[in-house]
Amino acid sequence: MSQRWLITGSSRGLGRALAEAALAAGLRVVATARDPRALADLVDQYGDAVRTATLDVTDPQAAARAVALAVETFGGLDVVVNNAGYGDIGSVEDTALEDFRKQIDANLFGAIIVTKAAIPVMREQRSGHFIQLSSVGGRLGAPGRAAYSAAKWAVEGFSEVLAQEMALVGVKVTIVEPGGFRTDFAGASTTLNAGRPEYDAVVGAAARRQAQYDGRQPGDPKRAAQVLLAVAAMDEPPLRLPLGSDAVAAINAADQRRLAELERWGPLSASTDFDDPGPAS
Repeated sequence: MSQRWLITGSSRGLGRALAEAALAAGLRVVATARDPRALADLVDQYGDAVRTATLDVTDPQAAARAVALAVETFGGLDVVVNNAGYGDIGSVEDTALEDFRKQIDANLFGAIIVTKAAIPVMREQRSGHFIQLSSVGGRLGAPGRAAYSAAKWAVEGFSEVLAQEMALVGVKVTIVEPGGFRTDFAGASTTLNAGRPEYDAVVGAAARRQAQYDGRQPGDPKRAAQVLLAVAAMDEPPLRLPLGSDAVAAINAADQRRLAELERWGPLSASTDFDDPGPAS
């Protein structure tokens, strides 16, 4: 039987490309969106292979209903893709606390809520795969994106713990870290606030760069979707997978800087230990 997928944020961007690719490959999909009318064409084209569901990922009851729909319709759930989310640009000072909460709710708690809704199904099956959409901003601090980076760094920590727990019941976890992809993430999905002049060198620059970047990103969503289909078919998928040459380069450079800093300050860090080994156990 073909895999059974649940994809959040299926109406546009990477989520839409992945839903289309999965259905074209003969898989069965519960495609979710805040407004599932945007998914009607998938139903017209793929019929019983697809079900659509209204899902605000911050709503635990809606998440439970979407998971139940997959189980009732397809008999189980093999792959959950936590894709829904967004990120605005603004300085820490100029980003309202409410905006911090909204971005963290959508990007972090949304993934946690949907994951927790699906865990019992996969635990009982003793199989499944969570594909967690993080970002290159989940591996390095992105100027002007404090709320988004905070959420995505947390998604990475949450998912790394999840992977160790789920391995005990035969369930896999992959954290996906996209760079720039040619979707509307850098366009209509994002609010750009260049902010006050004191932060222009990083925040204003990020806002201008994103406005210029829209439509010129190197990543192809259709190719990304094919990669994720391949990852979901692997017996031993990666825990982390950057997507795009820009993501690979940025993460590699950031990791090299971290290693150099760790080596430089390692003796100071280690100097906090007791001189004696402590009492014998």
